Amino acid sequence: MKVRAQAKYIRQSPYKVRRVLDLVRGLPVPEARDVLTFTNRRASDPVRKVLDSAVANAEHNLALDAEELVVAEAFADEGPTLKRWRPRARGRATRIRKRTSHITIVVGDGEED
Repeated sequence: MKVRAQAKYIRQSPYKVRRVLDLVRGLPVPEARDVLTFTNRRASDPVRKVLDSAVANAEHNLALDAEELVVAEAFADEGPTLKRWRPRARGRATRIRKRTSHITIVVGDGEED
């Protein structure tokens, strides 16, 4: 059985979030939590929250044991980009793109469906 959780509109670039997700993909949940706790990246906090939410969904909805779950899938899609402007020399302006992410984590019981 696979259960998923998603966080949308996280104000960090998907490129940076994917670096953290690559660390936990395929790991057992207790080990993934340890890795996220000691990872020195800003994206580790929202990723840990999504992981905890996916585990809570699995425990509550399907009565699965949290200690036996594995991070089956973890990916970050691009959300809407906020566009801002910065003044430059000679009356010009350049665009600043503030990117957002949609983080999805799927946990499973380790068996292939």
